[in-house]
Amino acid sequence: RMDRGFTFLKMDLGLMQIAHVPGAVTAPAGALDGFYANPRGRGGTPEERKARNLAYDAQNVQHPFTGLHFTEKGIDLLEQYIHEVREVIGYEIPLAIDHVGHISLQDGIRLSRRIEKYAPAWLEDVIPWQYTEQYRQLQEATTVPICTGEDIYLKEAFEPLLKSGGVSIIHPDLLTSGGILETKKIGDMAQDHGVAMAIHMAESPIAATAAAHVATATENFMALEYHSADVDWWDDIVTGLPKPLVKNGFITVSDKPGLGIDDVVDEVISQHLQPGVTGIWQSTEHWDNEYSWDRTWS
Repeated sequence: RMDRGFTFLKMDLGLMQIAHVPGAVTAPAGALDGFYANPRGRGGTPEERKARNLAYDAQNVQHPFTGLHFTEKGIDLLEQYIHEVREVIGYEIPLAIDHVGHISLQDGIRLSRRIEKYAPAWLEDVIPWQYTEQYRQLQEATTVPICTGEDIYLKEAFEPLLKSGGVSIIHPDLLTSGGILETKKIGDMAQDHGVAMAIHMAESPIAATAAAHVATATENFMALEYHSADVDWWDDIVTGLPKPLVKNGFITVSDKPGLGIDDVVDEVISQHLQPGVTGIWQSTEHWDNEYSWDRTWS
C-alpha cells in the first residue's frame, strides 16, 4: 500500500486474530461455537450468509453482554501483532485499528493501554456507539484516539458522543449517516467540539466520489476509507471518472455536474455478483421478513 502512495493505513486487531489460540480468550461455554462454525467474510452462498447472520454468538451479541475477555496471553499476542506491523511499515505513516471484537469496556481499556506505545491513529468501534458513558470512560482511560460512527444516522445522534468527550474521531458513512449534506453538518459539528472526521466507505465508486466531495468541503477531515485497492474491476462500475479513481493515495474531485459520473455499468456489476444472486436491481421485499445482519452497531 505504501509503495502505491497510500498515506494512511488501517488494520484489524482483536478477537479474530486470537480466538483459535488456546488460552488467549476466556468465554462462556458455547459463546464462540458460532464464531468458529460460521466465520465472517465476503462471499459465500445465501444459505451460508444466512447461517452467519443468525448465529447467536460473539459477533451478534452486543459487547457488554458477551462475557468475552482477553487473557494476558491474548493481550500479549495482540501487542506482538501490532509490533510486527510497525516493524514493517515504520512510524512515518498513521495506522488505525479496527475489528477489535465484541469485548467488554474493561478489556478495551486494557488493550488500548497496551498498544499506546505503537501510536495508533485511532481505535475503532470498541463498544456499540449508543453507550455514550462507556465511550467517555474509555477515552479518558487511554491516550489512543477513540473512534466510532459508521452506524450512526443523522447529526443529532452524533451529538451526545461529541458532548461527552468520548471520541477523538468520528467516522460517519454517507450511506448510513443521511447523505452528503448531513455528513457535512456532522463534520462541522465535530469540528466545533475539537473532533476530527474520518469517513467510512466500503462501497462503490459512487459512494467514494460523494464522500470525496464532502471531505473536500470539510475542514476537520482526516482520511477516507477505501476497501477496493485490490479489486481490479471496481473502477469499471461507473463511467465518467478518472481511472484509477484513487491515485497515489488521493481522489481528484471532478468539477463536472453532480458527482461527475456519467453512467453505471450494469454489465460489470452482473459479472461479479455473489454466489446465488441471480441478477441486479431486484426487489428487496424478501428482506422485510429475513434477518440480514440487522444491527445498528458494529
